[in-house]
Amino acid sequence: MPKPRGRRRPPRKLDPFAQIRRNHRIRVPKIRVVGPDGKQYGVMDTKEALEVAQGAGLDLVEVAAQARPPVCRIMDFGKYVYEQQKKSKDNKSTSSKVKEVKFRPRVEQHDYETKLRRAELFLSKGNKLKLTLSFRGREMSHTEIGFETMRRAIADLETMGHADNQPRLIGRNINVMVSPLPANKRKPKFLREDDDHDEIEASEHHDEDHGDEGEDTDAEGSK
Repeated sequence: MPKPRGRRRPPRKLDPFAQIRRNHRIRVPKIRVVGPDGKQYGVMDTKEALEVAQGAGLDLVEVAAQARPPVCRIMDFGKYVYEQQKKSKDNKSTSSKVKEVKFRPRVEQHDYETKLRRAELFLSKGNKLKLTLSFRGREMSHTEIGFETMRRAIADLETMGHADNQPRLIGRNINVMVSPLPANKRKPKFLREDDDHDEIEASEHHDEDHGDEGEDTDAEGSK
């Protein structure tokens, strides 16, 4: 009888950093060396450069193998790998996310600024942003108020992102998508450096549970 086959082991994930030559794996006799602070050390014997790196408690890492002679940098290779993996993870986690900030037609100034602060937080992380304004009951008879609020929000966010299209009324909601500006051009107007980002993001649930209900009750009660 044929022997039962065991479970196949899942293929090992290839280490993208395994091909980077470092320390004793650098075999060429001479290399051009860059210090940990970016300072050019010039062409050195590989053995001498390795001694300099090890004396500083760092690694000698090949960064340009095709150059003649190859260029190597003195650095903390473990820290470099960690930072690259973290950057890749952050890019993956934000690249496909669309965040949403919700408005009501007659939003109070304090609540409006809280929502804009949350919007700037999402854009600062590279997220695409969906702005949604919802009408309830007889508010539909004054959609111009909602459009004015959305245009105001787009204008206030222009230092962080740009609208992909004009606000559109679909059913009882006005929607518009906002894309973040390049990171070096983002300048928040409402988000402060000392803000608690977790608290700002969590405030969305508070607004949905309490703020919107209060606004709607006031609107209905005034009729």
